[in-house]
Amino acid sequence: MGFQLLSNLKREPWRAGIRLAAGGAVLVAMAFGAVGAGSTVLGQMAVPTRRPEQDATTTRKSAASSASSSKDTRKEADGSQPSSQVAKEKPPLDPKAGRDWVRLEKDPRGEVIGMQTAVVRYGQAQPAATKAAGVQVDLIGAVHIGDQAYYKKLNQLFEQYDVLLYELVAPEGTVVEKGRGTSNANPVGAMQNLAKNVLELDHQLTEIDYTKPNFVHADMSPEDFMKAMKDRNESFLQMYFRLVGHAMAQQSELAGKGGSPDLDILSALFASDRPRRLKIVFAGQLSEMESMMVSFGGENGSVIITDRNKKALEVLKKQIESGKKKIGIFYGAGHLNDMDQRLRNEFHLRPESISWLTAWDLRPR
Repeated sequence: MGFQLLSNLKREPWRAGIRLAAGGAVLVAMAFGAVGAGSTVLGQMAVPTRRPEQDATTTRKSAASSASSSKDTRKEADGSQPSSQVAKEKPPLDPKAGRDWVRLEKDPRGEVIGMQTAVVRYGQAQPAATKAAGVQVDLIGAVHIGDQAYYKKLNQLFEQYDVLLYELVAPEGTVVEKGRGTSNANPVGAMQNLAKNVLELDHQLTEIDYTKPNFVHADMSPEDFMKAMKDRNESFLQMYFRLVGHAMAQQSELAGKGGSPDLDILSALFASDRPRRLKIVFAGQLSEMESMMVSFGGENGSVIITDRNKKALEVLKKQIESGKKKIGIFYGAGHLNDMDQRLRNEFHLRPESISWLTAWDLRPR
């Protein structure tokens, strides 16, 4: 449905708009990143090239260069400090840190001018006398199609970490070749490619440089993923209908508040600045996705969130045990509420700062 829906936007905007209004929230969740790298679990695989063993620390930049890059990357922070500075007294932390991962940026008149994703830094709640002492973990929310400038900032940010853990359902040893993009051979990959073209955005797998030696795969293999789905008696169809159910409830709630996503989408389709107007509608839906994805996390959640998060944090534990101190985890925003709880409960880490990066610049041109 999603492939035909997006491909019809330019040819038959009225008919495509009706279908988009009916399934827009589900499309947003699957194509833009609320459920993580969804296209990978539906068949998109990277080239299975083995990465030569390299020590990530040997390729890190000088301290001065790293500090400069960090300062530039985190300049959009709301009250957080650049990573190169350590405050003796930390300011009160935004209570939404670890709870909100996607938000709308508005100007003084209340007009939406951007969609932003969070970077939340975690540190030890209590001094530790173990290898975990001094460990800093950043959860970095991702959307899979965004502005080129967004991915450029992320590439700069990733350079500061001893190790950067990333999501990709793929065999162990898989390397994502630089600029490879995503395939149209599976439905979600096709939706993402069409969405980025219609909305004039770029794709994460094209713009993020996964060949950096500090990048470490922290996700399930296709075999493990399918086995876990079988063990949970789950299917992709079940996941889709769960998303549909939550999307319908979300639209009903919006309607109760006087909102009308259907009319917003139809209006955007006939606007002179169609890509921007559509992005504003989708950004509003993405910013509400955290509540939609709650049931997919937790011990009784799902393979797509719960089991993949467990795998990522198994890799985190190994990296901490190996002595890594400055660690980033780059995962779809829909994963991070569950991951936040696991960092608190299993690793005894607490949020220390939050910063925001603009994924979609929605200012009028």
